[in-house]
Order: sequence, then structure tokens, then C-alpha cells
Amino acid sequence: MITMKFVSPLLACLFALIVFSFTPSAPGRKVEPRKDFKSIFDKYLVTGSLMIFDDSKNVMYVYNEEESKIAVTPASTFKIMNSLIGLETGVAPDETFTLPWDKKINQNAEWNKDQDMTSAFRNSTVWYYQELARKIGPEKMKLWLDNVQYGNADISGGIDAFWLNGGLRISPVEQMEFLINLREDKLTFSAETMATVKKIMVDPLVTNYVLRAKTGWGFENGTNIGWYAGYMEIKKKPYYFVNCIKTNDSNNKAFAAARKDMVIMAMKKLEIIPKK
Repeated sequence: MITMKFVSPLLACLFALIVFSFTPSAPGRKVEPRKDFKSIFDKYLVTGSLMIFDDSKNVMYVYNEEESKIAVTPASTFKIMNSLIGLETGVAPDETFTLPWDKKINQNAEWNKDQDMTSAFRNSTVWYYQELARKIGPEKMKLWLDNVQYGNADISGGIDAFWLNGGLRISPVEQMEFLINLREDKLTFSAETMATVKKIMVDPLVTNYVLRAKTGWGFENGTNIGWYAGYMEIKKKPYYFVNCIKTNDSNNKAFAAARKDMVIMAMKKLEIIPKK
């Protein structure tokens, strides 16, 4: 496999252009609109798009395809990419790389302690990944975002904030590209780096199948943006999903849970996972 450790940045970028040819309507791939998913969105009073890719059938199920092409802030889903870059550059030798808590009290109690990459990913610890990004630095960060063609690769807004309230934007379609290429080891990172990130992405609370995913919650122009992006492996078959939901109602108390719950509801409709 070609990786950045063995090729020049120019060749790696050319390789990435070949790899990232995926679109919902890629040749040979059937796109199946799912208007019936609207009831799921209506249940949680949100708008947005939902994509599920059944690799074994080569079918992309899409609700609101036009919305799936709109780029928004990645919020904490960027922790997948941030982890890859941190490991590949050697800033984090492995997933046990630990950063000390600065003793500032956070609303999330799980953040108020030293963190390694595994715990920071699972707890979605913002300060850990901000410090990791600072250690990576803007030059290497930008190089890798360009190389992988991650969204618009815009790091404006500060090295420790560009994915939170800065210029970085990514669409659900691009998130799907990224996840497929990560699982299939087609990103221009080393095999060891990708294996480590896939390991920390595993949700330990799910035991009846293997689930690798990340949530995200950001804000744009007064709109809440919610993400749930990843893939599950059921009987060794991969099913990818990207849920990107939006609401202008700051009192929507179901918004956080909706990110995950909507994916499970859609998977049940498709009979990918049992309804009971």
C-alpha cells in the first residue's frame, strides 16, 4: 500500500485524487432514495440528510441527497482525522499517548482528568484534541488535510479551533468517502496508523456487532449541526452511515440522542439490524 511515509507529498496527493472518486452515484453503485426516512427526521423535529451504504449489495441508501452535498462544520467527527495525523506525524506514538489535565473544570466531568487518545476519543475530550493539534502545528496539519482532501481543508480560525468554529467544512458525501477509504486502508496513512485509529473508534458498549463511529455537535449561523458517522460490521459485512441533522431550536432536548437513534431506526427499516 502507498503511504506518505514512502512517497512525496505531490505523488501522495495524486494518489488521493484517484482514491477519492466516490460519489453517491458512482459507476456501478446503485443509489436508492429513501423518502420513508422522512418520518425519522420528523420524529425528532430535525432536517438534514442520512446516508447508509451497504457494501455487500453496493447500494447507497440516501435521504435528502441534495442536502448530503452541503458542507458544514465537522465538529468532533474531526477527531478521527486529528487522531490519524497525530499518529502519523509521531506527535502521538500510539493510542496510549497521554496529556495532562490542566485542572480547568469542564462541564463534562469525564474531561476533568488526564487523557490518553483512547479515552479522549471516547469521551470526545475537546481540550485533548486541541492540544494534539497544537503539537502537530499548522504546516503539517494543512499538508495532511490537503493530501487526504478532507473537506475544504481550511484551517482558518486557529490551529486549535478550525474544526470547531473556524473555516473547516465537510459534506456528508465527503464524510462517507473518508470512512470507506479508512476502513479499506486506502487513505495515504500507514497501515499501522489506520489500524490504531480503527481500534479507538470501536464502541465498547455495543457487543452484538462491531461498531466504529464518532458523534459531533457544532453550530453555524445559529443552527445546531449534529453528526453521527462511522460503520458497523455485522457478520463481517460492513455497513457505513453518515447522519447529519440540523435544528434551529436550541430547546430540542432530543437532539443529542437523535444523532445515534436515527441511524439505528433507519438500519432497522432496512433490516440490517433486527427490529427487536
